[in-house]
Amino acid sequence: MTTEQKMLWGIDLRNVPRSDIPAVTHVDYSARVQTVHEDTNPRYHSLLKEFERKTGCGVLVNTSFNVRGEPLVCSPQDAYLCFMRTEMDVLVLENCILYKEKQKPLSGDTDWRREFELD
Repeated sequence: MTTEQKMLWGIDLRNVPRSDIPAVTHVDYSARVQTVHEDTNPRYHSLLKEFERKTGCGVLVNTSFNVRGEPLVCSPQDAYLCFMRTEMDVLVLENCILYKEKQKPLSGDTDWRREFELD
């Protein structure tokens, strides 16, 4: 941070960019970094390298897969249901790439937002 930025307070301080990848940088400028080695995980390493080639950023965000209040996704069926009920555009399961726009709408779906209490 610049000297001027260090003098800010409240929302003004919060609006100072913390890094080039703010989604992974905590307010205190720390991050939970995980590294991927080609020799131990060649497939994921290759994905990161290709993403970096296309975007200039060799980082992907690793987060839990669920909607607030719901249990974590534990199966391909759970993943598909979560994907269809949210604003995600693409779901990748191993070698399968699913585009939301190409999926049939869920039929007979319940009001899933009432199934789980928010945490």
